[in-house]
Amino acid sequence: MPFKSLYSVFLFIYYIIIYNNIAYAVEFNTDIFDLGESSKDDIDISRFSQKGYILPGNYSLKVLVNGEVISANADDIDFIEINNRKVKACLTDNIIKRIGFTTKALNKVTKWNHNVCNDLSKIDGIEIIPDIGDATLKLSIPQIWLEYIDSSWLPPSRWENGINGLMIDYNINSNLNKYSGRSSWTKSISYNGTIGANVSSWRLRLDYQGNAGDSDFGSTSFDISRSYLYTSIPELRSKLTVGEHSMSSDIFSPWQYTGIGLESDDRMLPPKLRGYAPQVKGVADTNARVIIKSKNRVVYDAIVPAGPFAIKDLDSSLRGRLDVEVIEEDGRKKEFSLETSTIPYLTRPGQIKYKMAVGRPRRDNHNVDGPLFIAGETSVGITNNWSLYGGAVLAKDDYSSFAIGVGRDLGVFGTLSADISQSIARIDDKESTKKGKSWRFNYSKSFDDADADIQFAGYKFSEEDYMTMDQFLDARKDSEYRDKEKELFTISLDKNFSNIDSSISLQLNHQTYWDKDSSDDYYTFSLYKYFDAFDLKDISLSFSATRSVYSDNNEYQDDYEDSYFLRVSVPLGYANYLNLGSSMSADRYTNTVGYSASLNHDLDHYSITAGVNSGDGRGTDAMASAYYSKTTPYNDITANVSYNSNEYTNLGLSIAGGVTVTAYGGAFHSGGTNGDTRLMVDTDGIGDVPIAYGQAVTNDWGIGVVTSINSYARNTTAVDFNKLPDDIETTDNSVIETVLTEGAIGYKKLTVVKGLKLFATITRGNGQKINFGENVVNKKGQELGISSDNGLVWLTGVNSGEILTVSKGSKAECNISIPDNINEEKILNLVCS
Repeated sequence: MPFKSLYSVFLFIYYIIIYNNIAYAVEFNTDIFDLGESSKDDIDISRFSQKGYILPGNYSLKVLVNGEVISANADDIDFIEINNRKVKACLTDNIIKRIGFTTKALNKVTKWNHNVCNDLSKIDGIEIIPDIGDATLKLSIPQIWLEYIDSSWLPPSRWENGINGLMIDYNINSNLNKYSGRSSWTKSISYNGTIGANVSSWRLRLDYQGNAGDSDFGSTSFDISRSYLYTSIPELRSKLTVGEHSMSSDIFSPWQYTGIGLESDDRMLPPKLRGYAPQVKGVADTNARVIIKSKNRVVYDAIVPAGPFAIKDLDSSLRGRLDVEVIEEDGRKKEFSLETSTIPYLTRPGQIKYKMAVGRPRRDNHNVDGPLFIAGETSVGITNNWSLYGGAVLAKDDYSSFAIGVGRDLGVFGTLSADISQSIARIDDKESTKKGKSWRFNYSKSFDDADADIQFAGYKFSEEDYMTMDQFLDARKDSEYRDKEKELFTISLDKNFSNIDSSISLQLNHQTYWDKDSSDDYYTFSLYKYFDAFDLKDISLSFSATRSVYSDNNEYQDDYEDSYFLRVSVPLGYANYLNLGSSMSADRYTNTVGYSASLNHDLDHYSITAGVNSGDGRGTDAMASAYYSKTTPYNDITANVSYNSNEYTNLGLSIAGGVTVTAYGGAFHSGGTNGDTRLMVDTDGIGDVPIAYGQAVTNDWGIGVVTSINSYARNTTAVDFNKLPDDIETTDNSVIETVLTEGAIGYKKLTVVKGLKLFATITRGNGQKINFGENVVNKKGQELGISSDNGLVWLTGVNSGEILTVSKGSKAECNISIPDNINEEKILNLVCS
């Protein structure tokens, strides 16, 4: 019997499964609803009577292409009955654009419904499946009809230029210093940033910098260091710049000019096809200020904590020499220079990279200096393994330079490029011509078996009469110009030792000159090691050593400065560390103990340190320092204080941020660098809505700005529900996906309601309860709730004294007046009249 019972149950389940998959006309017993005095005829359930049938109308659906959502927000899609109760989805031009069809596929698209809707039936292999229950419209499209897409990149058809607006980004650093033996404090303030305006796809930018105070920074000054206008050209994967710009060449040494430039932009390519950005490494003995300049223009200025630092977020367009200045708390300055270079100039088969410019060379003071020139360079992928590149600079009869080179993929042996350049320069006398050549070799290799990378290795040799554009301009003013470059050698090597949780890094830069025996050199070596001891896990050990060798222009001899830094960090919990450190710089030895921690999703960081400093014949000093950084929704704040018993007391404060204003409103915000890309989020006048893990919060106008946006990449920004106030709720999608062009001000609106949450029973003036499934909306048309059985509604965003509307579909039925005094713990009885 037990077996028969089990068999009967199994058979019953089997029939349920089989019959459940057979489509029948369905009848519903509406008697299950407790309708009170309402009529069953008021309930429209006809849409459920046939399996798969979609009632004509407008539906809010997410569009999926091959299983992937094309937008974080749902689309309002009309379903139109065409014949014999057959319903067809109306795909608008906006949806078609975001799908990312190839040009060949778009040529097959036809129009219907008065040219409002697009018909895809002539594209072979496409299947359109609406799923109202899942609120999706699924499109299955053969990949041959689609542009290239990956998880972090979308094709140009999905890019947005944003909205018109104004912006000001700023970075302010201030210091107060009191040195031993002095009775007064010295103060200094330096600042830099960008002023910008966006109109359509065009961006106007003014870079500024200045300083004030009575320290070594000199007299008060302000300077617009660069003014320019640019726009992206997605069809060419290029960027057009007008105004003051830099010829950031991959072949020639860069120079500044005023004119017009057009260059291909790797950021418009999928991530796997993009180039690389330079990286600056060094060691700070104290909480130091690091300033990086390119052609005397500040491109980076920030305070870093004591220890090794690596500046990784520099602009990928930077080329040539970077001047680095590390200003310690005691006023000491360490200076060194790095040559930034690209990896070997290889281009994929059939792909062309190029840069073109026309204008006149520009010096530091905005004045053009030198003849009109035209310059261009290109790289063409010939085969899978070979690339050919070259370029030319023509400046009337005074200066010209030509270059040609090849790049070769050596497979397991890495990649190699070699090129030769020839310059011809006429300085004072048309009959006096200087001709010279320059040879360059670059190499890059990843040793997978050894878990090591030679990120870049390069060698360059220039003849004595070879001249770059900048050297030519210097020689026009001074025929005996200095620093005639001879040899340049650079290398960057990383090696991992996975089996012992260790890694090493080596960076070397060596430059010699024709007109002096000395050289400029910079070396840095870093070692990182993780280990366990006793009950402590993931203890980290880091060691860095640097040597800067620099020449004295007067004595023509080398001088150098060595430094090292050793730190052991012991985890004491999540993002909390005990730090032991030892360092040497300028023959002074420092030993410290400290504590550091991160809070609030890594938006806050702080550290405290105490120790002793000795050596260099100056006795032993007690020292202490503290460092704190905080990212608020309105700015980034860094504060530091340090004390040395016999030398100095230093107070520092840095504030960085910006303000962005559009026709929809404006907001102060954190981040913002050089007028870069940002997203404005509008919550329609509701403030205190946290966005992107609290990096931005909407203000009293309901405006918040997120600056952690990557150009030409898929960016997802979401409401932070962990920090969302209890009386605020989103009524639609709380996730925003954007792909913005460079410098754009993106704009997205979120539907948010603010107010009480409560249960209410809604009765009509005639005593009948409102019908099942009717909507309750506020004056903005935002849905606050849907009625269930017997007129019961769960309402969100209810405010005292407001008027709500009960509607059936798009038709308003009656209005509700919310009383001034509400007890949200009880069911509220409301009358709809």
